[in-house]
Amino acid sequence: MKTVKKAIIPAAGLGTRFLPVTKAMPKEMLPIVDKPTIQYIVEEAIESGIEDIIIVTGKGKRAIEDHFDHNLELEENLVKKEKFDLLDKVNYASNVDLHFIRQKEPKGLGHAVWCARKFIGDDPFAVLLGDDIVKAETPGLRQLIKQYEETESSVVGVQQVPDDETHRYGIVDPSTIEGRRYQVNDFVEKPKQGTAPSNLAIMGRYVFTPEIFSYLEKHQIGAGGEIQLTDAIQQLNELQKVYAYDFEGKRYDVGEKLGFLRTNLEFALDNPEFAEDIEKMMKDMLLEKAKL
Repeated sequence: MKTVKKAIIPAAGLGTRFLPVTKAMPKEMLPIVDKPTIQYIVEEAIESGIEDIIIVTGKGKRAIEDHFDHNLELEENLVKKEKFDLLDKVNYASNVDLHFIRQKEPKGLGHAVWCARKFIGDDPFAVLLGDDIVKAETPGLRQLIKQYEETESSVVGVQQVPDDETHRYGIVDPSTIEGRRYQVNDFVEKPKQGTAPSNLAIMGRYVFTPEIFSYLEKHQIGAGGEIQLTDAIQQLNELQKVYAYDFEGKRYDVGEKLGFLRTNLEFALDNPEFAEDIEKMMKDMLLEKAKL
């Protein structure tokens, strides 16, 4: 059995929810405290054993490539000032080989994954979406890779969401359950409210066998007029089992404004450098607001 050593990170979206800031800045570069969102995703991949990552970008995303490139002047300055802890943080992504390819047209997530097919070849691979940051003792992707190694089948990461939010996600219709792992009847992309077969939502972490590309290459148009990854997963599931795994850990939704702000606050409160000051600042702000 081939091991999972390659990963795709789709980062070609227009980021319209964060306009106007994303007019000139990729949404993947928006910071969570002091680190761009996409760096959390790359670090999770590294900690999960991934050795090669291809980031699928689009127009106006050059800042992502620049961020992961070496900055010799900065690195020499940090060495000169003996700021080796910062140097380690800046260079952490050098522990993996990073590659870039452009999605020339915004045709959807399924198409973005398909753009990386030549890089993947006949190997199993992971996909990590940048809208979901996972904080877990064992990295979320590592948990899925373990399930792939046990089943030799594709696995999607899921977690439960409130029933009134199921229309926002790809949802699985589970058949049988073994621990935290489900066999799945159907994968449904953004079902209409009140029609979801469960509240198990796909949370932006996947491990696939390369057969998924035979369905993505059909360029089938799905929900929202785009080529949906969930549709290809459903078709693959009809040929070979695709499991769902309810991974452990807290998932942060940074793809919309309120979730982004909440994630920044929680990460700041978890950081010993800021926690006390942030807590005091929040209390002072609430007191000031109460006086108005």
